[in-house]
Amino acid sequence: MSFITANWNPLGDAFYRKTELHMCWNLRDSGLRDSLVAAAHYGGPIALLREPQRRSPSSRPQLEIYLASGISITSFPWKSGPVVHIGWTVTDELLCVQEDGSVLIYNLFGSFKRHFSMGQEVVQSQVLEAKVFHSPYGTGVAIVTGSSRFTLATNIDDLKLRRLPEVPGLHGKPSSWLVLTQDRQTKVILSNGPEMFVLDNTSCTPVCPPGLSPQYGSVVHMCVSFSYKYLSLFTDTGHLWTGSSNLQDKLSIVDTKKKTTPNQMVWCCRPQSQQLSVVLMWDRLLLVAGICGDTIQFPVDDPCVLVGELDGVRIINSTNQDLLQEVPLVCQDIFKIASMAPGALLLEAHREYEKSSQKADEYLREIKEQSMLGEAVRQCVEAAAHEYDANTQKSLLRAASFGKCFLVDFSPDQFVTMCRELRVLNTVRDGAVGLPLTHTQFKQLTLQVLIDRLVYRQFYPLAIEICRYLKIPDYQGVSRVLKHWASCKVQQKDLSDEAIARAVCVKVGDAPGVSYSDIAAKAYECGRTELAIKLLDFEARSGEQVPLLLKMKRSQLALSKAVESGDTDLVYTVVTYLKNELNRGDFFMMLRNQPVAQSLYRQFCKLQEQETLKDLYNQDDDHQELANYYITASYREKRLETRLSVLQKAVDEFNKAKNEFAAKATEEEMRLLRFQRKLDDEKGAGLLGLSLQETMEVLLSLGLHKHTEQLYRDFRLPDKRYWWLKLKSMAEKHEWEELEKFSKSKKSPIGYLAFVDVCMKSNNKSEARKYVSKVTPEQKVRAHMVIGDLEGAADAAIERRNDSEMGALISSGKSSVKRSSNFIR
Repeated sequence: MSFITANWNPLGDAFYRKTELHMCWNLRDSGLRDSLVAAAHYGGPIALLREPQRRSPSSRPQLEIYLASGISITSFPWKSGPVVHIGWTVTDELLCVQEDGSVLIYNLFGSFKRHFSMGQEVVQSQVLEAKVFHSPYGTGVAIVTGSSRFTLATNIDDLKLRRLPEVPGLHGKPSSWLVLTQDRQTKVILSNGPEMFVLDNTSCTPVCPPGLSPQYGSVVHMCVSFSYKYLSLFTDTGHLWTGSSNLQDKLSIVDTKKKTTPNQMVWCCRPQSQQLSVVLMWDRLLLVAGICGDTIQFPVDDPCVLVGELDGVRIINSTNQDLLQEVPLVCQDIFKIASMAPGALLLEAHREYEKSSQKADEYLREIKEQSMLGEAVRQCVEAAAHEYDANTQKSLLRAASFGKCFLVDFSPDQFVTMCRELRVLNTVRDGAVGLPLTHTQFKQLTLQVLIDRLVYRQFYPLAIEICRYLKIPDYQGVSRVLKHWASCKVQQKDLSDEAIARAVCVKVGDAPGVSYSDIAAKAYECGRTELAIKLLDFEARSGEQVPLLLKMKRSQLALSKAVESGDTDLVYTVVTYLKNELNRGDFFMMLRNQPVAQSLYRQFCKLQEQETLKDLYNQDDDHQELANYYITASYREKRLETRLSVLQKAVDEFNKAKNEFAAKATEEEMRLLRFQRKLDDEKGAGLLGLSLQETMEVLLSLGLHKHTEQLYRDFRLPDKRYWWLKLKSMAEKHEWEELEKFSKSKKSPIGYLAFVDVCMKSNNKSEARKYVSKVTPEQKVRAHMVIGDLEGAADAAIERRNDSEMGALISSGKSSVKRSSNFIR
C-alpha cells in the first residue's frame, strides 16, 4: 500500500496528492505562453486563442478548441476584433469578449451561434478586463471599461445589462476584482490600492476584511471558491488572507514569502474538506497554502493554467495535466501507513486470501471482533469511488465483495451501483472521450447531464451504450440521444436527402419520445426542405406534420395531410391559415381540389361569412347553390325593393342551373310579395312576408273575398285547398248563410261530409243536418254518426246492406240499432 501514498503531501491534518490525467497535447513550441486559455469546469473542453493581440491582416490569431484530454476538436483563424477574455458557459459554449464590448458565442466545434453587446457606451470606452462567471441564473459576463465603470450580464440567455455605480478614486482598471454570487445577488468586489469596495445594483460600499490590517499592504489578487463560500486575498507584502466571502469571518493569514503577484490563484477544497487550501502559481512555483498555515511547494517548468473544480484543481501545461486535490478521508484511513481502520484491514485480508494465507482469517476475526465488517465494506466501496487508477479500484471492490460474503442481510445495492458508475467513469475518462470526471463531480453533475455532454460531443454510440447499461428509461436515455443524432445527421451535406431519410428511419424507428417533426424542423432550418418533407412522412401524428408544412409553404400538402387525418379542427386550422396567406382566387382554387376541405369551409361560411360563401359559389360556377344563397339572403333584407332584387338574382341563377321549377316558384314568390305590398298599402292588412295560404286566410278573415278569388286564380290554387280555406273561414266566423250559398255555388270538390264536420266543430247541429242529405251514400252512415243520429245511421247501413257498418252500430249498444238488426235477419 505504500506506493499509493508516495505522492501524498501532508498539509496540516490532511494530505494532498497530484493525480496525472490523460493528456495528448499537440502544441507548438510556444506552448501556453502568449495565449488566452480557458478550460471548462467538470473536465470540460479547453480553448486557446494564440497571440490575441496580433492584429496583422496577414497573420491572424488562431482559435483552437481541444477536449480535456488534449485531442483537437477544431482550429480556425480569428477574423473578428481584438479579444480581451474567453470563457465557457455551463453548457460548454465558448464566449469571446472583444474590446468593443461584443460577445461572440461559439459551440464546441467552433461554429458561430450568436452574439450580443455589453452596451453602446462600451464601444467608445473599450473593455479593459472581463470575466465569465456562473450563478444560479446561468452564465454571466462582467466587464470593466476604460471609463472605470463595471457592467454585468447575469444571464446571457436572458440578457439584462446592469451598470454598477462608480467607484470613488478609481482610474483605469482596479488592482484586482472578481464577481461574487451571494443570496441570489450578484456583486463585484474590488481593490484599488489600499481600499476595497463591494458594488451592488445601487451602491458602492467600502469594506475591510477582518484581521487584514493596513500593515499587510494592498490587495493585488483575489479569488473565490468554487461554491462562492470562501474568499482569498493576496497582498503586495506576500500575505494570503482567507475567510468567508461575505467578509464577516477570517480563516487564516499565511505569509507566502513571495511578494510578487501570482499569475493565478485558485481555491482547492472538496465537499466536507478537512483542510481548505488555496493554490497560487508563479512562473516557477506552485504553492498550496492551507488555512492551517502550512504550505506545499511544487516546482513549475512550463507555463500552467489552473482550473478550479468542485473537489480540486486541474493543472494544465503544454505537456500534461494533473488533478491536485485533498486526499479523501476514507482513502487516508485505508491507505495510510500502519492504518488499523476496518477498510485497511479488510483490504489486507483480501490480499492474504488471494495468497492463500491464513492471515486472511486473522484480519477478518479482528474486524468481526470490533463488529466493523459492514463499515469496512462501506469504506472500501467509497474509497474505490475516489481512486483514478482502475487496478486500485478493482482491489478495493474485490475486498468489499470478499467482506460482504461474511455479512448477513447485507444490501448489495451500493456495491452494484458503484461498480456500474465506475465502469462508466473509466470509460468517459479515456483519452478518446476526454471527460476526466471524479466521482464527486459525476454525482454533482448527474447522469443526465453526463449523457447530454456525450451527445453534445457527438459520442452517440457511447451515450446509447451507457443508457442501456444503466437501464435508463428510453424517453430519458436512448430516445433523447437518437433525437440529437438525427438532428445532426440532417446537417450532413455530403449525403443525399433520400440516404439521410432512410438512415434516420432505420436508426430511430418508432423509438418512444422521438418526434420526426422535430427532426424535420431541424432539416428545414438547415435549408433542406425536401429532406424535411421526406422525414415528415414518418411522423404518425398529423397534428405535428401540418404546422411544419405550413411553415415550409407547402400549403397543398399540409391541406392534404389535414384531410387525411380526419381531424376537422386541423382542417379548419389549415384553411384559416391559407385564407390569410393566399389571395382569394388561389385560395378557392386550392379548395376545389379538396372536396372535404371545401365542404367544411362552406359550413363555416354559412355560419360566419355569408359573403365569402357567395364568392365561393361564384368561383365554382355553382348556380344552384348560388341561387339558394340568394333565396336565404333575401330573408335578411328589410326593404321590399332590395328583397325583390335579390330574388331576381336567384331566378337568374336557377335558370342558369336549368331548374325551371325553382325559378318559377321564386317568380311566384316575387308576385306574391308585390301583391302583399299593394294590399298593405291599400288596406293595412300586414300581409308582407306571409305564405300564400296564410295570406288567403288573412284575406278571408278580413272579408276580402274578391282579393282571395284573385289569388286563387292567379296562383292556380287547387280547388280542394281553396274550398277548405273558405269553408274553415266561414265556419269560424259563423257565416252560415254564406256557407250554404257557397255549398250550392257548384259541386263541392271536397265533398259535403267536410261541411258536416266543420259545422259540428262549431257545435251547430242544425246547420250540419242540412248537408247530410248531400253526402254520398258511402259517407251517409258516417255523416249520421257525426251528428249523433244513430237510427239514421242504421237506416243508411240497412239501405246499403253493409254488414261491417251494422256491426259497428250494434257494438254501440243502442236498442234502436238492435231492432234494426233483427229486422235485417
